[in-house]
Amino acid sequence: MTDKKVRVRFAPSPTGGLHLGGVRTVLFNYLFAKKNNGDFVLRIEDTDQTRYVEGAEQYIMDCLAWCGLTPDEGPLVGGKYAPYRQSERKPIYREYAEKLVMDGHAYYAFDTAEELDKCRKEIPNFQYGQAYRHTLRNSLSLSQHEVDALLDAGAPHVIRIKMPTDENISFTDMIRGHVSFDTNLVDDKVLLKADGMPTYHLAVVVDDRLMNITHAFRGEEWLPSAPVHLLLWKYLGWEADMPQWAHLPLILKPDGHGKLSKRDGARLGFPVFAMNWFDAKTDELTPGFREIGFLPEAFVNLLAVLGWNDGTDQELFSMDELVEKFSIDRVSKAGAKFDFEKAKWFNAEWIKKSEAVSLKSNVAEVLADKGIVVEDEQYLLTVIDLIKDRVTLLPDFYTQSIYFFESPKEYDLAAVKPKWTDAKTTFFKAWADKISAMETYEATGLEADFKAFMEEQGFKMGDVMLPFRIMLVGGKFGPHVFDIAALLGKDETVSRIEKALGAFTA
Repeated sequence: MTDKKVRVRFAPSPTGGLHLGGVRTVLFNYLFAKKNNGDFVLRIEDTDQTRYVEGAEQYIMDCLAWCGLTPDEGPLVGGKYAPYRQSERKPIYREYAEKLVMDGHAYYAFDTAEELDKCRKEIPNFQYGQAYRHTLRNSLSLSQHEVDALLDAGAPHVIRIKMPTDENISFTDMIRGHVSFDTNLVDDKVLLKADGMPTYHLAVVVDDRLMNITHAFRGEEWLPSAPVHLLLWKYLGWEADMPQWAHLPLILKPDGHGKLSKRDGARLGFPVFAMNWFDAKTDELTPGFREIGFLPEAFVNLLAVLGWNDGTDQELFSMDELVEKFSIDRVSKAGAKFDFEKAKWFNAEWIKKSEAVSLKSNVAEVLADKGIVVEDEQYLLTVIDLIKDRVTLLPDFYTQSIYFFESPKEYDLAAVKPKWTDAKTTFFKAWADKISAMETYEATGLEADFKAFMEEQGFKMGDVMLPFRIMLVGGKFGPHVFDIAALLGKDETVSRIEKALGAFTA
């Protein structure tokens, strides 16, 4: 397969929100494809119509678009292997399922749901496989005449793979190396359901073959299904075209015990979905990384290093750097613990390194949600540059910048009043007068004038610098106080001094 163009795919089921583990699977597929000048295919696995959720497919596409993981082929962009929704490929699969039956590798099963439920209740650890298949209603236990009569009558049935006895099935995983399975431990999976739709097991093999997929990266939870898929590639005569597989490590709970779930996120107070997901069936809204204030660059970056590293101490990677440096042999076999504090660190670092102009629309949206509309674009860009080093999540831009758009409504009086004196009141009244008389008003000159006037009046920095900050912003936070004063302008600075003095001396 080395002479073939690299083709990878992400094949989600439209059944709910997109877990960050799913996005990481997309990311690793995408990076591998781009690193090797290949194609990244999006294929929607909507064969289980009972679990299909309205809006989930569009949600998946929106998540990928937000992350910048654009498919080369898929339901929206098309491609020469269309259609890319399995429900639209339904007629294709029966042909292959019937061929497996004809070749003795699969069989018809006519058991009802009630009959199978009875078996599960009466037989501990019941599996539909070599131990019980000949006692059930299928084409292995019934006569040919009975089978033909049932088929002719349109009796509901599924097609199951016939797992061989006493065989060892193995393959080489790109991450885990040699992996083998005992066929005696694998049940006869359903390949084609009674409604004519394929299960994942049949569909993934047929579609990977027909779409010329060369590499299949998926989560390690799919490893138990590998022997079924290996046999299907073999039984359909396609072994030479089988993709190389890599089973990615799980993303674990923060304590390292078990796979990270939506419930864990709810319990621990952080999202596990890429974007907000609203389930119309349950009226449940599950928060996403985008909506709590993550940049897509940070989200992609933090996922990339969950289970992968480039062999150096580098932690911050742009998409271009990830494409350049990504290698599947640097992906760990072990699960990666999710650390939300570290995730927030990535976001803070990406906000710091982002240009103000690239943050502008996000910040404007954050402010607009609080009723603040900034019409002066340059003013907004200057504010962003002043405070972005202090921001962790995008909503922090509001709390860190509100004083640039409106005068403080409250003051941290506990930090000021215990040491307040009449002399300080006199100092700040005189300082306000000096500001009003200034011909030039910029941060460097303002700082020099303030220090000179402070010394002239017999004060130290510790006496008057914090009160000046609290007058302008309301609390003990924000960037350099003279940068704040310069941006607010003379009149606003004087107004805030006068207003604050009223509160300080009340």
